[in-house]
Amino acid sequence: MKQSFFKRKPVMMASFFLAAFFIFTGFVMLLWNLVLPEVTGVKSINYLQAMCILLLSKILFGGFRGRGGMRGNWKEKMRHKMGEMTPEEREKFRAEWKNRCGNMSWGKRNEPTINEAPGL
Repeated sequence: MKQSFFKRKPVMMASFFLAAFFIFTGFVMLLWNLVLPEVTGVKSINYLQAMCILLLSKILFGGFRGRGGMRGNWKEKMRHKMGEMTPEEREKFRAEWKNRCGNMSWGKRNEPTINEAPGL
């Protein structure tokens, strides 16, 4: 019984993926046709054009990603990596990232603070 399930699993996953892709294509077409002609004045699109837009966005922006990269347990991976470093390597790593990121919020790291501003 279990062997037949595992033989069918790839077929079921592929069927699910294709069904989800076709449904998502329908949503893209529906949203495009509801919003963009009114807002920007572009033409309405058909189903095949919506599918091509999805594939083009996949090529250009790399969307629809599955697992991998830094997703999931990245904190655990970083903890493991830091645990393997010597105290000197850890301090060098922290200093480098502090130098890169600074203590200020994003986008403001290169701007001087009020205390550092010249002439104040």
